[in-house]
Amino acid sequence: MSKLPGLIEAVSRLDQVWAGADDATGLSREQLIAVDQAIGVLRRRLDAAHADVAARIAYESRTELGAGSLAKEHGFRTAAKLLAATGGVSSGDAMRLVRVGEATAPRTDLLGAKLPARYEVLREALASGALSVAAAGSIVGLLDRCRVVAGVERIGLAEETLAARCAGLGLDDVRKLIARAEAWLDPDGVEPKDEERRAKRSCTIVERDGMVHLHAVLDAETAAPVVTALRGYVSAAFAARKDAPNPDAPDADRRTVPMLQADALAMFCAHVLDCESRVPLAGATVVVRLTLDDLQSGSGSATIDGMDHPVNIGAARRMAAAGGVIPWVCGGKSEILDWGREKRLFTRAQRLALAERDCGCAMCGLPPGMTKAHHIRWWTRDHGPTDLSNGVLLCETCHHRIHDNGWEIRVDGTGVTARVWFIPPAYVDPARTPRTGGRHRFDIAA
Repeated sequence: MSKLPGLIEAVSRLDQVWAGADDATGLSREQLIAVDQAIGVLRRRLDAAHADVAARIAYESRTELGAGSLAKEHGFRTAAKLLAATGGVSSGDAMRLVRVGEATAPRTDLLGAKLPARYEVLREALASGALSVAAAGSIVGLLDRCRVVAGVERIGLAEETLAARCAGLGLDDVRKLIARAEAWLDPDGVEPKDEERRAKRSCTIVERDGMVHLHAVLDAETAAPVVTALRGYVSAAFAARKDAPNPDAPDADRRTVPMLQADALAMFCAHVLDCESRVPLAGATVVVRLTLDDLQSGSGSATIDGMDHPVNIGAARRMAAAGGVIPWVCGGKSEILDWGREKRLFTRAQRLALAERDCGCAMCGLPPGMTKAHHIRWWTRDHGPTDLSNGVLLCETCHHRIHDNGWEIRVDGTGVTARVWFIPPAYVDPARTPRTGGRHRFDIAA
């Protein structure tokens, strides 16, 4: 598949949407979005071509060529050093180009017959501009790690799923999806990794320049209550700030999030020293989610609300035995989740079910503790019921975005397995193509 036509098409598209302006200040808001999208496609296609070239440069610079290595002929020790210098990138970025290029380049057998690339689906996604080299590099790394234990068929399914799911996602969200995919491909590998991470946990205290510096490195199991409590305090502080009668008063709370987290840590430690103190938290609860089959078999993995990396079943059981932790077992007996018009506010059971379905803010992905349950069809204006099918978890910012900017929400299906879709207004997308929300953005098995 030739890269040149795709590059020419991308350049032509960029030139077309930028027509009539000398620089970005002369672009309309619609043009800014169109130009940004065109630049993204061009960059991804250019990087795909660069990965192809990088793989060939690496081949022509292989060790057995000795002094005839292409890199050495040009004064560089390795192909990565050559690529880093010519591209103005780090050696790590150059090595990723080579790795992705080698994984997605066509191959030949011992007789010279052509074979498809090791990851042909990723090759097509790169060539079309749907996937970045950075995202492809993360996927290749995962598939290579799990190739033996997962088997060819499961690796192929993971490649197809990840190539489709990662298109249009930022790299941070791609990493979240990769973490879930690894637990799906290699469930037995979660526990050793958890033990390895747990052995690396640390918290150091250094006093310097009149300040005390705390540096903590925590595994997911250790970090879950810490992160949940800190976020709960921050959420409570922002809620109080919003309800303040005069937010512009000189003594109004203007602490930043890092300041609030520092104050929260001090308050929690003071609470331990004096248990009669009350600590304000916005409904902060650690929720560990696992399937009934995994719980009974003792294998597989579990997820923790607000944490990207899954943990093993042993860790989930230990956490469930601790205070302030709710084990959410999918498939077990549940409470009443639909209340119709009998109650205006969503119950605790409903909020937990919405957190299972939406994984926090269904639109932007903030943790459940930083969200509120909202009626899709308003309680007063639309007489909407207080049911799961009419509820969605949203942070304050996304809630305003929905109402102020004309977005719509649709829920397909029932219960915690339903799918949430966000439908953009026509001025954002004339076709109004629904965008996936909730847990299905990151649930590899969905």
